[in-house]
Amino acid sequence: MSRLYLIRHGQAGPRHDYDGLSALGRRQAHLLGEYLAAQRTEFTAVFTGTLERQKSTAAALAEAYEDAAVPFPEITEDPLWDEFDLGAIYRALAHPLCKDDPKFKAEYHKMIRLIEDGDDAVHRNHNYCDIAVVRAWTEARYPYEGESWQEFRHRTTTPLEKLLEYGPGEKIAILTSATPIGVWMGQALKLADRQIWRLAGATYNSGLTSLRVAEDDLRVFSFNALPHLPDPDMWSFR
Repeated sequence: MSRLYLIRHGQAGPRHDYDGLSALGRRQAHLLGEYLAAQRTEFTAVFTGTLERQKSTAAALAEAYEDAAVPFPEITEDPLWDEFDLGAIYRALAHPLCKDDPKFKAEYHKMIRLIEDGDDAVHRNHNYCDIAVVRAWTEARYPYEGESWQEFRHRTTTPLEKLLEYGPGEKIAILTSATPIGVWMGQALKLADRQIWRLAGATYNSGLTSLRVAEDDLRVFSFNALPHLPDPDMWSFR
């Protein structure tokens, strides 16, 4: 029975430059690497999505392992672990939502104004617009030429077949994002979409989720742990 460590990337940048780690995000990732290395957690394989925030988190772990002189395997990039493209969803669905939902229209234009201030709380919080646009995408309420919710769910669980090739006692680290982690938790616990989104929304930056895999069966051992961040001031969701 192999063990999977699903790790969310560290805190990313502001909304207009999200695909990269903030200073806090780099610190979160390095501290996680220090913690795992101190526990002598030696991985058989390490996978990351292709997004910069995911790859930078993986690189920070590798650096911490190197500093601790603990072996760390070569990092393998795999786009199956990428997050969905929220920017593309906004570009496609914000206009029809503005037409149909007066509250969304008001909140959306307010959000656009606030984004100009790089220090505004809008960059670090999920808001009404985020929830509304993602719900519209999940429900396929409007035409959208990009990846659908169902396609995304299928994509992010596709790696299971390959992961089943690892044997008992082998540890695999996966550097990914909140929604793929929510989908895998949903797969393990047989959850509906709404519960998957609640788990994804509760996932901390650099949070550690562990599952065990055996014969197509996923078993949850921990979710969203932060043993490397004893200071709550370093906890973040976005």
